[in-house]
Amino acid sequence: MDQHSQQRRRYSTSQFAQRAAVTARTLRFYDKVGLLSPSQHTEAGHRLYSDDDLVNLQQILSLKFLGFSLDEIKACLQEDPRRLRETLAAQKAMMREKRRQLETIIQAIEKAETLLEEAPAGWDALVDVIQVMQMEQSNKDWVNKYLTPEQQQKMSELSRNSYSQEAAAKIAEWSKSWTEEDQQRANQQWDAVFSELRRLLAEGADPTGPEGQALARQQQDLIGQFTRGDAEVCAGLQQWWKNHEQLPEHERPISAYSYSPEEWAFMQQAIDHYKQQSSLSSS
Repeated sequence: MDQHSQQRRRYSTSQFAQRAAVTARTLRFYDKVGLLSPSQHTEAGHRLYSDDDLVNLQQILSLKFLGFSLDEIKACLQEDPRRLRETLAAQKAMMREKRRQLETIIQAIEKAETLLEEAPAGWDALVDVIQVMQMEQSNKDWVNKYLTPEQQQKMSELSRNSYSQEAAAKIAEWSKSWTEEDQQRANQQWDAVFSELRRLLAEGADPTGPEGQALARQQQDLIGQFTRGDAEVCAGLQQWWKNHEQLPEHERPISAYSYSPEEWAFMQQAIDHYKQQSSLSSS
């Protein structure tokens, strides 16, 4: 058989299933849902598959192995292949979140095992641990309302590249008590900072004037709420923002709070003057 005839070879459902290492039932299901339809049909209406169909099936099985739903797989196959990298990145972020949830459950089991070894209190020990872990989990779930899995993943990467291990441990401990209400309040406060900054810029205000200094004080107070005055955390936060601003704009996880060059220049001048005045008044 020559190469041309091999490329045009057709397979029945059972032959193709054996070649692809799937069941005939799977192939019929994929055809039914519009995920993989055979290239041809016989006069009697039987399905005939080609080697091209095998390539498509391998793509489907690969995405299925990676955890994509059938609807997501269908969308991936219809999209520009260049977007596959973005889709895979989003899937990876979601899988990491699932892994984190599983790790939380494992931690709950291990804590319960430890308590039962120390004092066989029965179900009370298990219930107490689960309640604590559920409370911790609920405190984390609200983050999904504000950040996509991709943004959360990017935030984690930025933090790993910005904070020392000691500073990261402190932030992790502080974040345990950070609630959705805290986040909403912080968002409102930062929105107010950026709104006032843009107003002052539009009006040509002086960064060292009363309004500019009030804005600088407001911004520094917000940063202080996060860093708690810890020098190591402050250094990490500065590096975090530097790394954040170096990202392409579409990759910045909190682009709404990114400074334009003009805004940055105004704010930096206002903050420098504010710190100088604060230093003079305290000396």
